[in-house]
Amino acid sequence: MGVRPGYKQTDIGVIPAEWGVRSIGQMFRLVNGCPFKPADWKQSGTPIIRIQNLNDPYAPFNFSQAPVPERNRVEPGDLLFAWSGTIGTSFGARVWAGPSGVLNQHIFKVHMDQEQITLPFSLLVFARVEEDIAKQAHGFKASFVHVKKSDLVKVDLPVPPVPEQRAIAAALSDVDALLGALDRLIAKKRDLKQAAMQQLLTGQTRLPSFHDEWEVRRFGEVALPRRDRVDPRRAGVQDFCIELEHIESESGELLGSTTTGDQSSLKSVFRAGDVLFGKLRAYLRKYWLATRAGVCSTEVWVLAPKDRLVTTGFLFQLIKTDEFIEAASNSYGTHMPRSDWNIVKNFEFSLPPLPEQGAIADALGDMDAELLVLDQRRDKTRDLKQAMIQELLTGRTRLV
Repeated sequence: MGVRPGYKQTDIGVIPAEWGVRSIGQMFRLVNGCPFKPADWKQSGTPIIRIQNLNDPYAPFNFSQAPVPERNRVEPGDLLFAWSGTIGTSFGARVWAGPSGVLNQHIFKVHMDQEQITLPFSLLVFARVEEDIAKQAHGFKASFVHVKKSDLVKVDLPVPPVPEQRAIAAALSDVDALLGALDRLIAKKRDLKQAAMQQLLTGQTRLPSFHDEWEVRRFGEVALPRRDRVDPRRAGVQDFCIELEHIESESGELLGSTTTGDQSSLKSVFRAGDVLFGKLRAYLRKYWLATRAGVCSTEVWVLAPKDRLVTTGFLFQLIKTDEFIEAASNSYGTHMPRSDWNIVKNFEFSLPPLPEQGAIADALGDMDAELLVLDQRRDKTRDLKQAMIQELLTGRTRLV
């Protein structure tokens, strides 16, 4: 099959005929930061730009009082690339917002050939490089990676003419603006949900038509962890198994599931309507309201509500509260802190009558559903952006 008209075959694939192929070393000059040691840090002077300052704009600076080599001086608007760090957080390219400072090691200052490539397009091509590196790290966002300069400069890039670079960056900037708006809306909705939980679950705000008194209960009076266990090595494969990594932090949603194998460890059994709560590092807020039966890690409490005292929906909302998480975070074990049932069972809270519990759970559940829709929309928008990057940065789709 031949190359279609207007395109050419290159070492990195088929690209538009007027595009070039350049290596990172040809397009950019990468200058590493200074190897500061803690003994070099001062209380005043020139800010030292470290990885922590790339991750968090509010992170405190260390300072240097030594003369700053011009090659290591960083000004607002400079392009930086952290070549050693965690995928999804510290690793990769970003534009420095300020203040002026001196660059620490493990970060490149990136000098561009501005006649060949624009700053916005540079960020896009580095994002593609980061994505390829992430795939090599088996897709784990928490993977710590370390890229050698000698390897990085050899990476070849498709380079369109500058006007097309600007058009591509502008199109993707529109998607970034939409993502930013969705992020802000989701943050606002989460704050509203948190405030509603605080008001409704404590009785500070009552729903219309409910006036009966609430009673103070201990958690162990309304729910108990199930003790049912199954050994997959004897009982056979279980086709729906939830491990801690399958429960997304804070959202109450599942990221996936697995099946047990011949070598699987002992599992807890849960039923539809049970509330699952990750007791290992409770501050991670891993919980799920089971919609079907299955098995799960023994690092997960399977909480069964007492039907005549608490509804499933109310129990699920209760375990999300800061107060419950605080109680569950009083743990045993230093390196692998686990919630202590002897503490959690004595957690006190105010319990409304069953009809009001149902109404509260429905109101908060509606807010959860709205957040889920927004999260899904944001995920689809991110997927759209990745698809656009793939199309536009390879020239399969042209804008000019």
